[in-house]
Amino acid sequence: MQIIEVNDKPSVAAFHRVAYQIYKDDPNWIAPLEVMVDSTFDPKKNAFFKHGDGTRWILNDDLGKTIGRIGAFINRNKCSTFKQPTGGVGYFECVDDQKAAFLLFDTAKAWLAERGMEAMDGPVNFGENMINWGLLVKGFMPQGFGMPYNKPYYLSLFESYGFKIYFEQYTYHIDRRNPFPERFWKIAEWVANKPHFRFEHVKFNQMERHIKEFTHIYGEAWASHDNHQEVDLDDIHGMMKIAKLIADEEFIWFAYHDDEPVLFFGMIPDWNQLLARLKGKLNGWNLLKLFWYLKMKTITRTRILVMGVVPKFQGCGLESAVFWHLDKIMKRKPWYKEVELSWVGDFNPKMVAMYMSVGGVHTKTHYTMRYLFDRNAPFERAPMLMKDVRLLREERDKRDQKNPQ
Repeated sequence: MQIIEVNDKPSVAAFHRVAYQIYKDDPNWIAPLEVMVDSTFDPKKNAFFKHGDGTRWILNDDLGKTIGRIGAFINRNKCSTFKQPTGGVGYFECVDDQKAAFLLFDTAKAWLAERGMEAMDGPVNFGENMINWGLLVKGFMPQGFGMPYNKPYYLSLFESYGFKIYFEQYTYHIDRRNPFPERFWKIAEWVANKPHFRFEHVKFNQMERHIKEFTHIYGEAWASHDNHQEVDLDDIHGMMKIAKLIADEEFIWFAYHDDEPVLFFGMIPDWNQLLARLKGKLNGWNLLKLFWYLKMKTITRTRILVMGVVPKFQGCGLESAVFWHLDKIMKRKPWYKEVELSWVGDFNPKMVAMYMSVGGVHTKTHYTMRYLFDRNAPFERAPMLMKDVRLLREERDKRDQKNPQ
């Protein structure tokens, strides 16, 4: 077998082709847009290269047939926030052959170790964790946009090599034709109309303002995560550019307490319902088909990508108030019949409880797995989000007593 680094058109083509070969008889697999995959490895298109590095390989068998692929990444802003400096592997595809899989993992490990890493997470993406993150282990069905799909035997390949579960990722689905509990709507409406709070969806012609607002929320809402990193404005600009291409501005919301942004909520149409018909290609003919499918309201599902609340306002019910406002939007767009809430980590039980409170049904599970290069080092799972909402409420009440409105 031969490992080849992807650095020319033939190797790029082989990198894509091997996925089609592995999933040729699998009706659940939806080919991602090849241009989106390639942009991940392009320093001109992926802002994460400003503070990191990444590359990819293909694996050929003795007859020259491509039987596997893998990418490796280092996010310098994030890697040292763990006990061991940790890189990532992703875009893994492989035939059901342990020797082939191990050679792919060994190659990525060696590349990461040469650059100072002592562990690797996988399968992950060289970008935000809301896209292409995790190994599917439950719910082998067509995935929502940005949610990875893989063969069931991949778990055995990862575990046999020595990867262990770092955290579990849960996806919930809501059938919009089933009403939310009446109690939920009463609370949501009450919160939505509380004084000093207001809720607005984004306006794409005011992106610079929204970027500043998101940066403020990100800096506080995710600070309690074990691998929190300082926000990089280039990353946020890149994310917002993508949002303008794939999102509906009425699906992205901010909440404000007076003039302070305190909540961010992001949802997108499930583009995979269209991509399933395009077979990974975005040529002229497929663009025409894309516009036609959009006109025909082919997309009937949305995917909630992200939700974050500034800690001092957690436990106020702001998330439910967003649903209350969003419900009015969705009633004007009745072709959307399902909402996917993905994903929430097992380290965040409060968000799991919130998803269940709105009638979410657990449909899929992914694993983020970690491999420690020092095989004698103790393995630790991702820590739970530690700060209790009760304590946050007490802090907020004390602040309000000192500063009455």
